[in-house]
Amino acid sequence: MVHDGGPARGRLGRLRRRFPAADAVIFGHSHIPLHERAQDGFQIFNPGSPTDRRRQPHHTMGLAEVEGGAVRFALVDLD
Repeated sequence: MVHDGGPARGRLGRLRRRFPAADAVIFGHSHIPLHERAQDGFQIFNPGSPTDRRRQPHHTMGLAEVEGGAVRFALVDLD
């Protein structure tokens, strides 16, 4: 988990290189909900914000579930 995932362009690959042993990275600085998955299964996830939607159409939050060594993410629309 990091605060800021950096610029949108190239983010998935950049975070993959920064955290080579991780299956997923969660970040949130922008408050813009996002869930991306690389071909190798690596994921990046930004749950958005339940309080400050910052130009987004809805307030959101995220759920993470780990089962059998695999992590699954879900965005939850709160509006």
